[in-house]
Amino acid sequence: MSDSPRLPEARLGELIDGLVTRGWHVDTSFLPDALCGALHAELEDMTAREALVAAGIGRGDGHHLRRDVRGDAIRWLDRESQAQRRYLEAMGELQQALNQALFLGLFEYEAHFARYPPGAFYRRHLDSFQGRANRVVSTVGYLTPGWPADGGGEMVIYSPDDGSEVARVRPEAGTFVCFLAETIPHEVLPTRWPRASIAGWFRRNASLGGRIDPAR
Repeated sequence: MSDSPRLPEARLGELIDGLVTRGWHVDTSFLPDALCGALHAELEDMTAREALVAAGIGRGDGHHLRRDVRGDAIRWLDRESQAQRRYLEAMGELQQALNQALFLGLFEYEAHFARYPPGAFYRRHLDSFQGRANRVVSTVGYLTPGWPADGGGEMVIYSPDDGSEVARVRPEAGTFVCFLAETIPHEVLPTRWPRASIAGWFRRNASLGGRIDPAR
């Protein structure tokens, strides 16, 4: 892996334009193969060591398990491996680009590995709620190579206006999705194959109060 991961300026520009015009963006070759391979191997090792925990919904006192809502297992990134550090450095570049272009006041990025076993899903939801000034921009980086056509597990993105489906994203390694956490409803369809990803969120500096209102 490169010692200095750099995100192409053209792709950063397309991502920012997508957030502004519609509230989401998908790039099917955003993440390098070598980085995806290293992160996928790390997640598979965690799975074998039973180092993942069942994911819940809600935060703080409202956090609880709901296997009828989501069925993945997670582990938060902690920079322990070179691959994790490379991924987080790339997200740091993205954070800087978003702040420079959109004046969002993003000050923190949190992320976790997510593994969906066959049969698992995540019901339609938002990643944040308007007015809480917490998660502003969501990201998902996919890690599983050679995703089969009948593997299921797609992310479905819905229109915030009328609730119609606007995109369906195959969870193939290298694909990266970015969307507005308060605005864009989405879900993970039931998977037929072990599905690996990194889910992350850029958080806002509440004192600055920046936000994006996508053009309709």
